[in-house]
Amino acid sequence: METWESVVLGIIAIVLLIWLFPGVKERMLNSPKGSASDWKGLAIPLLVVVLFIVFLISLV
Repeated sequence: METWESVVLGIIAIVLLIWLFPGVKERMLNSPKGSASDWKGLAIPLLVVVLFIVFLISLV
């Protein structure tokens, strides 16, 4: 990738972050808080995926 393309992509990324920041900040301040059961509901599938990946790696 050319240098000017990297610079343009960087500028676009910064402008996008500045443009989206107010909405993201508002949603983070007014978002619902997670309970312990919500975190268990997230942790169990993640653990299953990690164990499956470890199993696949051990097969190789």
